[in-house]
Amino acid sequence: MAQAIRRASQSTERRTVVYTVAVMVAATLTALALVGAGYGLEAPILVLALSGAAALAERSSVRLTGTTELTISVLPMLFAAVLFGPLAAAVVGAAAMLGDPELMTRSRERAPHLKWAVYTSTRFMTGALTGLAAGATLILVPSEFGGLIAATIVGALVCEVLEIVFAAITAAVRGGSMRDAAWTLAPLLVLAPPIYVPVVALLAFMYLEVSPWTLVLFLVPAIAAQRLYDLYQGERRLAAELTVANETLERANLQFAGALVTTLDARDRYTAGHSVAVAIYSRDVAERMGLPAETQEQAYLCGLVHDIGKIGLPPGLLEKPGALTLEERREMQRHSEIGERILKRVDEYSEIATIVRHHHERIDGEGYPDALPGGDIPLVSRIIAVADAYNAMTSDRPYRDAMPSRVARLRLAQAVDSQFDTAVVAAFEAVLAGASEDYRLARSAEFRPLAQRPDEPSTASLPLVAEVA
Repeated sequence: MAQAIRRASQSTERRTVVYTVAVMVAATLTALALVGAGYGLEAPILVLALSGAAALAERSSVRLTGTTELTISVLPMLFAAVLFGPLAAAVVGAAAMLGDPELMTRSRERAPHLKWAVYTSTRFMTGALTGLAAGATLILVPSEFGGLIAATIVGALVCEVLEIVFAAITAAVRGGSMRDAAWTLAPLLVLAPPIYVPVVALLAFMYLEVSPWTLVLFLVPAIAAQRLYDLYQGERRLAAELTVANETLERANLQFAGALVTTLDARDRYTAGHSVAVAIYSRDVAERMGLPAETQEQAYLCGLVHDIGKIGLPPGLLEKPGALTLEERREMQRHSEIGERILKRVDEYSEIATIVRHHHERIDGEGYPDALPGGDIPLVSRIIAVADAYNAMTSDRPYRDAMPSRVARLRLAQAVDSQFDTAVVAAFEAVLAGASEDYRLARSAEFRPLAQRPDEPSTASLPLVAEVA
């Protein structure tokens, strides 16, 4: 297999060398034919300026895809073809490759001589044929302005067709698909000429009728516009990378929260899955209330870790089968403060820590740990309080059986404006009313405890939990 790959690579390299020599010979013969036919370099200083502009435009090319770049280097070449003839256009087209970014940036390594030779030769021939086509059109159309427009249109079409043909042949020589390469570039034949043909024709007319300095008035803004577009593309790439980074951070947050919840579930087998249920209910309530997607995600994350402070409670307290004493109840109530201290050690969790601290506050100000009244309690904390109470009532405990959903919902309704936020309870009731009984009792697949999901990657990280705690 390795030998077959090596032989294929060697065959491609041989084809590339042969193709490179062939196009260089063809370009040389084209140059000799133009000189022999009497074509010369008119206005050599302007041709030199156009060559520099083409190289600069090529240097500032904008990458659209992994294999396609946008450049305005064809504009100086087309301008030279219309006004100064085929030899000038050929020189400008070939000179554009002096600005090839890959050639410039890899000068200390093995320079891409073959690529540079191929594209310089094909650009030379493209410019020559574009100039011949434009010159023939100028002869056929007597009107000066009309002739310039017609010559520019014909030259642009010839230029684009030759670019596609040479690119397809080059792709085939390199082992690619000629059809795919042509199909990728074909839209440029339709889209590009209508954009730059009027500009080049107007520029040529102004050059002839007004002043040669109009060339500067166009080329500088055109190159600046291309550079601005390049910066825009760069900003888009950075934005895409930032989006990926944020998504990665979000996954890391959920994995960290999952690790904490898995640890808690392992300690308290009676409430295993409670955190997942509260997270799902909280997210769905936030969605029902029309809160932003970021708040919905925050509600889910806070629901996962709302009881994480229980891992800091004394041994035996969570597992006690009977009712708690007053002292034990006070100790149990400390879990929201412990949870806040744990989560505050993670910089990105400071807001989540605050929400976790207050998820047992009451609207009437009789909750804990800070006895905050309704408006001072974070909204997500109010949402979690409702979801937490409902799931606790509809779950079995060692000292009582689970309540039916309708009973738990009635108790929530009875506690509005005293313990719970009315809007949150109303939204939760709307969610439950349209849900299945498995959802109401947290029995559907999405409510499985994290530790009971063998089909998902493990998020448990005990060393990380121990470090944070």
